[in-house]
Amino acid sequence: MDNHRLCDVILDDTIGRSTPDVEHERAVAIFDLIEENSFEPAGHGGGPYRLNLSLVDSKLVLGISTESGVDVATHILSLTPFRRIIKDYFMICESYYEAIRTASPSQIEAIDMGRRGIHNEGSQTLMDRLQGKIKVDFDTARRLFTLVCVLYWRG
Repeated sequence: MDNHRLCDVILDDTIGRSTPDVEHERAVAIFDLIEENSFEPAGHGGGPYRLNLSLVDSKLVLGISTESGVDVATHILSLTPFRRIIKDYFMICESYYEAIRTASPSQIEAIDMGRRGIHNEGSQTLMDRLQGKIKVDFDTARRLFTLVCVLYWRG
């Protein structure tokens, strides 16, 4: 539905800025998320929505408003359940990029399957943590998880 989607994602100053490469990856993740998503805050009739992301005490704060700026909800997610997944994801991504230079196609494919599996695990964890708060489909959860990862990436 056109009214159950994100139209904008804003990173608050609490996120901090990073290297040009990391800032580019963040912009790409936001673009991909806005381009195609399904986002429905519980108990709200429809958007489109703006998502303001910030970090407070190592927790991710999701401030949701309508496109016109009317506050809808604020949800605070502990990032603790994601720490191991994100760490594993970064490690396997490093292995993947290293393998591209030296490994056989079958080795690269095996590492990529592992990378996608960890990404799916993070996406499912995110969906579980948002359950009852924000309804998202799996593809949107994947894009949101990618954004959470690049918030941690230091380049």
